Amino acid sequence: MIAAPNKHGIYAIVLAAGSATRFGSSKQLVEWNGEVLVRRAVTVATRSCGARSILVLGHDWNAVRIVCRPFAGCFVVNENHATGLGSSLALAVRSIRHAATAIIVLLADQPMVTADHVAALIEKWSGDEHEIVASAYAQTGGVPALFAKGSFEKLIALTGDQGARSLLRDPEFQVQHIRFEDAATDIDTVADLARTSRNVHN
Repeated sequence: MIAAPNKHGIYAIVLAAGSATRFGSSKQLVEWNGEVLVRRAVTVATRSCGARSILVLGHDWNAVRIVCRPFAGCFVVNENHATGLGSSLALAVRSIRHAATAIIVLLADQPMVTADHVAALIEKWSGDEHEIVASAYAQTGGVPALFAKGSFEKLIALTGDQGARSLLRDPEFQVQHIRFEDAATDIDTVADLARTSRNVHN
């Protein structure tokens, strides 16, 4: 029998360490519809998990930290952020592996992700340690996603630009999906920023 989920042990991890070479500057710090991107992601995290929120910093880490204050959770600085997103996720999971029953992975550049969607991911989780609850969008699955404790060792083993999506294809895990097309909106370039902002206002 699967135990009921321990929602008090769920942590939110916001990945905001990248150098954003395609964008040309620190995209974490740009405004999208009047709100700084990283601040928007942090707000979703803390509404969902409160002080059990981890913000992973790297490029321009001090400026990103300042714009996110006050922050109920913890900052983690990835000194190897240039190696890719995988190292940031591995670092964050390593830092809370003994306290967490599950984690929610959020990206700073998905501005249309909501706290309601994160709550739906948490609600969908059965409590199984080998379950993943991912967002479904644009004919794929990905983050935001909930990864239960049974996946932590594989998350910690991630390196370079290898993200968590590989676990969604791993037969070790039972993967559930919640459709959320807004997760397909991410900001990689200045053109993305302008286009998505216009789409929201239209």
